[in-house]
Amino acid sequence: MTAPSPLLCLVGPTAVGKTALALELAGRHAAEIVSVDSALAYRGMDIGSAKPGPAERARVRHWLIDVREPTQPWSAAEFVAEAEAAIADIEARGRRPLLVGGTMLYLRALLQGLSQLPAADPAIRAELAAELAARGATALHADLARVDPVAAARIHPNDPQRLLRALEVWRQTGRPLSALQGAWKSAPRRPGLLLALAPADRGLLHRRIAERFDQMLAAGFLDEVRALMVRPGVHRELPAMRAVGYRQAWGHLAGEYDLVRCRELAIHATRQLAKRQLTWLRGTPGVAWFDPTDPAQRAAALARAAAALDCVR
Repeated sequence: MTAPSPLLCLVGPTAVGKTALALELAGRHAAEIVSVDSALAYRGMDIGSAKPGPAERARVRHWLIDVREPTQPWSAAEFVAEAEAAIADIEARGRRPLLVGGTMLYLRALLQGLSQLPAADPAIRAELAAELAARGATALHADLARVDPVAAARIHPNDPQRLLRALEVWRQTGRPLSALQGAWKSAPRRPGLLLALAPADRGLLHRRIAERFDQMLAAGFLDEVRALMVRPGVHRELPAMRAVGYRQAWGHLAGEYDLVRCRELAIHATRQLAKRQLTWLRGTPGVAWFDPTDPAQRAAALARAAAALDCVR
């Protein structure tokens, strides 16, 4: 049996310019883009997720965009199943899949498989939710730090979903979440060629993040969030509404702080997301790095990606 060809993955922190490069590549090389971005999966979340617009999607076919309502779950396992179906469809038609995005958990699940985590336990989750309300996030985060310092170091106290999940796994299994997440399959499910975009100047990335959020505000981002807030079943604790930018805009529209503070919080949260994405990539072997702001390196990234796409038959 012929070994599967490597999947070309264009990755990097938010606001680095992945979409523009991906569209250029896909247009030249008969490729179709498979989104590896959790926020792009949700309908009605267009501006705040920097979702490719109708013109871009008319130029190049995109997969795994607008496949869920904000009230519906979109887990790593669901992503893998739907991404594999998309890749099979693309390759069966003699075209090339180009994976693009920054949701690193999803990418790792696709390439390496899912770790064996227990299913959610509603009783334990309800117990933890009651403790969160009574004791507060700081106290629960301290509990996590005692039993799983590795997970506590990467989970912010203000991230209740991940905080409660880590404690839930500990109470279910008596084992740290970080240890279970480390138990990935040793052999890749399918090889991946990861091309990472990252400017050498971190300050430039921060400026791009700020500029993009200002552009979102000018494009009507707050109106988009207002529309989401009145949709049946949508509330601020949904995973979709905890996406960076959306959470901060919701707080502003709920009257908790003014627009200036909303902007500060959203930009800070986006910078933190970019930092986590870069940290994950730096810990991943075999990543090829390119600075998209350097014309020579951008050209090299295009050439490397083109060679990978053209070798797929």
